[in-house]
Amino acid sequence: MGAKDLERLRRHWNKQARHYDRQMTFADRKFFGDTRQWICGQASGDVLEVALGTGLNLPWYPGGVRLTGVDLSPEMLEHARRRAADLGREVDVRVGDAQRLEFPDSSFDTVVSTYSLCAVPDERAAVEEMWRVLRPGGTLLLADHVVSTSAPVRLLQRLVELVSVPVGGENFRRRPIRHVRALGFTVERHERFKLGIVERLAARKPAA
Repeated sequence: MGAKDLERLRRHWNKQARHYDRQMTFADRKFFGDTRQWICGQASGDVLEVALGTGLNLPWYPGGVRLTGVDLSPEMLEHARRRAADLGREVDVRVGDAQRLEFPDSSFDTVVSTYSLCAVPDERAAVEEMWRVLRPGGTLLLADHVVSTSAPVRLLQRLVELVSVPVGGENFRRRPIRHVRALGFTVERHERFKLGIVERLAARKPAA
């Protein structure tokens, strides 16, 4: 992806920052259920959240984790910083690209990403980066909206993408679990619900 395309996406998400919490609160209530708690409750040690956004996951992390968060949008991260301050939680917040994480290999015990790989231009590259920065034996925790198990819903998703992909890079028919398995992660927990649209998983990178 070129620098101009990346900057266009950054501007898009900067514009979304003001309204993002309201939109996602509705989606959490109607579709995603307890997924944020499910994901974050399994995190431990040095944790990287990829696409931190406005920090909606922050209240759900255990108290002992050491949290770093990256996001493409500085405006989103300003909201996350305020949320962290309100919660009294220390977070190392950085602007960054999920496809090119600026961390050394084997830096984290846990990597988290929720509802973000749908909007990363190259989601496989992002998962490969998550693998790279995870320590051997580390845990990958992912949740996203994915292609439905229902044919009529898949057709609707295809139609929505005609607008959502050109406007904001939002994909509705991906399945990141395929990349997770192809890289060699062991999927330890996996759930899919709401006509298959919501998928969440916990996977482990093999120990050295």
